[in-house]
Amino acid sequence: MAQKPSIPKGTRDFGPQEMSRRNYIFNTIREVYSLYGFQQIETPAMENLSTLMGKYGEEGDKLLFKILNSGDFLRGIAADDLGGGATGHLAALLCEKGLRYDLTVPFARYVVQHRDELALPFRRYQIQPVWRADRPQKGRYREFYQCDADVVGSDSLLCEVELMQIVDEVFRRFGIRVCIKINNRKILSGIAEMIGEADKITDITVAIDKLDKIGLDAVNDELRQDGIGEEAIQKLQPIIKLSGSNAEKIRTMREVLAGSEVGQKGLDEVETVMQTLSNSPIEGENKKSPFNGDLEGLLDFDLTLARGLNYYTGCIFEVKALDVEIGSITGGGRYDNLTGIFGMPGLSGVGISFGADRIYDVLNQLDLYPEAVTTATQVLFVNFGERETAYSLPIAAGLRAQGIRTEIYPDACKMKKQMQYANQKGIPFVAMTGETEMAEGKVMLKDMLTGQQQLLSPDEMTIKLKSRG
Repeated sequence: MAQKPSIPKGTRDFGPQEMSRRNYIFNTIREVYSLYGFQQIETPAMENLSTLMGKYGEEGDKLLFKILNSGDFLRGIAADDLGGGATGHLAALLCEKGLRYDLTVPFARYVVQHRDELALPFRRYQIQPVWRADRPQKGRYREFYQCDADVVGSDSLLCEVELMQIVDEVFRRFGIRVCIKINNRKILSGIAEMIGEADKITDITVAIDKLDKIGLDAVNDELRQDGIGEEAIQKLQPIIKLSGSNAEKIRTMREVLAGSEVGQKGLDEVETVMQTLSNSPIEGENKKSPFNGDLEGLLDFDLTLARGLNYYTGCIFEVKALDVEIGSITGGGRYDNLTGIFGMPGLSGVGISFGADRIYDVLNQLDLYPEAVTTATQVLFVNFGERETAYSLPIAAGLRAQGIRTEIYPDACKMKKQMQYANQKGIPFVAMTGETEMAEGKVMLKDMLTGQQQLLSPDEMTIKLKSRG
């Protein structure tokens, strides 16, 4: 007996209705990106491992999917290499390429390769899948889509402000209430200085970034395992637990980081972004606090936000849904040095990434999809035979020309079967063109929800269907 087919853990199939919903997400994000002047690019699914390795920290490197070299990939491999147990060394010998882990590093590679073709600052967006060899769980997949927007070639904090406006507008359109968390890697560097562990900034940020997932005690244990002293850990506790309004937290951190130049600069940047947003004309209709004054509840200065990726150097962001228990649904930040690793130092960039798969889950849980998104075909023409079909074809063409999604059932089978098809697909209207209708030049339109039938001209039917969306 043939084995039942399956898909890898952490991946998903998407049927027609699911794809309609996903395309609604992608199209909404794409429309907002375009409003702000971002242009679309795409990069290959696989990159050279030399492009990917070392860009995400030690933990990120472990989660890269590596691709075996084609052909006789064992040629030239010594027996000692196969049996030595050094998996990283063996992977380097067997694999030259890997699936992309995110869209930011490939974008940095793209900028360096195409620098002479780009007008700076360059504003790009990219909507493509990425892959991570993570442990699958709710809201965490091995294959998932990211929807990135980045600006490279400008140090201006106006870029951060506009990205936050994009976040606000996208989630306003979706109807999802969110909180945007903001911090700055310079502040975290200042904290590391203040507790006497400046050389451990990477370990500190990686551990703090797990606070929501593993809790404070586990974070402290990880800090100890990374060689951070007990005195430094104790100094860190009141900072991690700091509460109050955004202004109060900034004032407190001004005092805590009084001796840190880099920490003060990070606070300046956060304060500038928040102040600019507070004067913004955008009104987040679905938020408690729109970007027009009081930002509390919408924008949260969160000192535990670390964004574990090593390339961030300035403001960092994460977005949480307020009405669904799920991880971050958008994230990003400033990365001043990323293109330097590819031979182009000094080119600053900042970007955000919408997690399309998590947004999909949130919209599903809150049932926020517009009716037009969940309905594919709007009207189905019943097939009574060749003459009736010939009569229906030009009417159907006219409906499609008006943007009305229209099907003609392909086979002249029993009426019951065709009606069952319409019900199964959730088609709201069925059009019937028998002898009587053809003689009068009309169509019998049946509302599948109410059962009501109306004899209408093609023009009248078009008006009715357009009014129902």
